[in-house]
Amino acid sequence: MTRATLGQIIPDQIPSDSRHARQLVRRQLIAEAVMAEGSMRIEDLVERFGISLMTAHRDVDDLVSRGLFRKTRGVVSAAPTSLIESSDVYRATRQASEKKAIAAAALQFIEPGQAVFFDDSTTVLQMAQQLPAKVPLTAITNSLTLMNELKDIRDLTLLGLGGHFYNWCNAFMGRMTTNEIMRLRADTVFMSMSAIMDDMVFHQSPEMVETKRAMFECSATRILLADHTKFRRRALHSFAALTEFDVVIVDEGLPQADLERLRSKRVNVVIAPSERADS
Repeated sequence: MTRATLGQIIPDQIPSDSRHARQLVRRQLIAEAVMAEGSMRIEDLVERFGISLMTAHRDVDDLVSRGLFRKTRGVVSAAPTSLIESSDVYRATRQASEKKAIAAAALQFIEPGQAVFFDDSTTVLQMAQQLPAKVPLTAITNSLTLMNELKDIRDLTLLGLGGHFYNWCNAFMGRMTTNEIMRLRADTVFMSMSAIMDDMVFHQSPEMVETKRAMFECSATRILLADHTKFRRRALHSFAALTEFDVVIVDEGLPQADLERLRSKRVNVVIAPSERADS
């Protein structure tokens, strides 16, 4: 079964033998519902998703453990923290079609035999299903989600970066991780960030910035994947100027004025064609 985006799938459409996949998708749907409403009773989740009360509590407890929500007296509410926007659960639900198009465009920058850093972003994750066409390849990542996606690809050497595990993003970060990265030299790094302001790239998490910076410094070619909504967001910690990337891949939703400004500043922008345009 091909990997589907949240917007294209509901739990009942997943084969019954894919219990873990059904669980992940259901938790993404629950997360999206609570984020949209602000707070919900667990009984309402039971009714909406047709699950048992025990299953609802188990799903909510997992989301609470990631720091995304709080559960009090049968009510689950979104935690007032920037971790929500940084979390893998939240990110997986946003701009799915744009991310898929950007990831497809990114594949042209991989050649068989290369060593490549892949960060923990959900946009980069979309590249996973296309990588068998690029083997032999060495993939290096701090993302536990991506490790699981890549581990069975034949002729792909997977280097998993260890360190301090952060549940909210399902990835390893921190000093141990950056020390591992600094011992390596890759041909290319693919990464995404939270926000782009004043033609600078930003992220909410300083630990994330540190880890991505190490990958950036240890790669010969640096490629940024950024859907158009990143140009309307804000985040606290600066990472790099867009001009420091060799390639910036965006989707067709980027306003023409922004595109012209970036190109006037000699940013190498690649527009990822939409799926509609390819069909």
